[in-house]
Amino acid sequence: MKKLLTLAFLMSATFTISAQEKDPVIDNILKEAYENSQLETLGHELMDDIGPRLVGTPQMQKAHDWAVAKYKSWGISAENQQYGEWKAWERGITHIDMVHPRVQSLNGTQLAWNPGTSKKGVTAECIILPEVKDSISFQKWLPNAKGKFVMIAMKQSTGRPDYNWEEWATPESFEKMKNEREAQTKAWNENISRTGYNRRSIISALEDAGAAGIIDSYWSKGFGANKIFAARTKKIPTVDIQLEDYTMLYRMVEHGDKPKINIIAQSKDLGVAPAFNTIAEIKGTEKPDEYVILSAHFDSWDGGTGATDNGTGTLVMMEAMRILKKVYPNPKRTILAGHWGSEEQGLNGSSAFVADNPKIVKNMQAAFNQDNGTGRAVKINGAGFLHSYDYISRWLAAVPDTISKHIETTFPGWPSSGGSDNASFVAAGAPAFNLSSLSWSYWNYTWHTNLDTYDKIVFDDVQHNAILAAIMAYKASEDPEFTSREQINLPINKRTGEQQKWPTPRTPERKGGM
Repeated sequence: MKKLLTLAFLMSATFTISAQEKDPVIDNILKEAYENSQLETLGHELMDDIGPRLVGTPQMQKAHDWAVAKYKSWGISAENQQYGEWKAWERGITHIDMVHPRVQSLNGTQLAWNPGTSKKGVTAECIILPEVKDSISFQKWLPNAKGKFVMIAMKQSTGRPDYNWEEWATPESFEKMKNEREAQTKAWNENISRTGYNRRSIISALEDAGAAGIIDSYWSKGFGANKIFAARTKKIPTVDIQLEDYTMLYRMVEHGDKPKINIIAQSKDLGVAPAFNTIAEIKGTEKPDEYVILSAHFDSWDGGTGATDNGTGTLVMMEAMRILKKVYPNPKRTILAGHWGSEEQGLNGSSAFVADNPKIVKNMQAAFNQDNGTGRAVKINGAGFLHSYDYISRWLAAVPDTISKHIETTFPGWPSSGGSDNASFVAAGAPAFNLSSLSWSYWNYTWHTNLDTYDKIVFDDVQHNAILAAIMAYKASEDPEFTSREQINLPINKRTGEQQKWPTPRTPERKGGM
């Protein structure tokens, strides 16, 4: 009888707990996310139709306007809030063709904010940087750059990533390759140093010497992947050529073939453009002056279409807002989505928002940021807030195990000083947390590369992240308690012997690229 009573009590307790845990809002979030997902359509419209979103370009403006219109179609108020201005520029067609000693079209692109060429382009011989004894000998060589395309990147010894060598090479061959590459890299860096310049400053020296253009190749250590950033020349074309074609040209120069290429870069300088954040809002009912923020940067570099940096973060937060508006239209606290501009140039949009909206930042319940790639969220760091365990754990407990079981939490964690937009809020003392995701070879293959395109998106993982963001926002909105902002005492820096300090807000760039 005693055993039966105990069993009955346990069954009753289990039923009570299950009844308490049953939450129709979460059930509806899951139902809407799985049965009516808009992620693939949003991804197509943003990445395929609009394309990359480099700050200051017409595509960036088009993306801002598209987001506002999309939110309004869901019944969510949204607006573009200007925080500054940026150099206005539009990418055009880039053709890079070898014309001597034979004809071949080369894979590459003009770098951002670089002036265009004429329709005929620029044709010139390619040369490589010389090996020099000192800065005097380099100055003597500089006149040789006049009228030439100067190749400024080291010739890589292999285009195969290390994991491919490790899989197929003998251990001896793999080790030999690494040692040779290390010695070559050391020698290259020492030679650059002897010129009296560094890798950046040497570019202006070459331009001043009359070079016809600059050819770079920033290999990302993956098959076919190059990092694509901004040009540093003011009047002459700068292009990045993919490794396989760059090293071919390099070998030709070394062997005395005197290769010539033609570069046609039809970019346009459009003067100055306004720079925006897009802010969407679902107004709170009980505590409208307290805020939960869903955060993702909207801009991208433009080697690819910015799919995983940060198209996927954008999709996550837009889809989460769409779902919340449908199943939780009257939140207790106001829920904002911040789609930040110019994150790639130094968190400018989010840091401007923090500077311009002190009341919102002061009354922030929490911000959830997603940035680093297409993978499902696997880590949440308490960001250095002493009691972050209390509330993050409460909210995360409501997330289905199919999603939460992949997530490792670290409390109280460490305050972010950069990297993504959560750092802008943390520096102001507001609890902001990055939903750090699984890699999917992000760093070598899609982070700022020519391969960051729609086909790399893993929609199952993005869907998990949208559900996670929606539930965390819902639980943060409903929580009867306002989150504690008490910070941990940072430890002594072993190198300096001084106590480390909490990050301080950065000053946003409001007139960029000019």
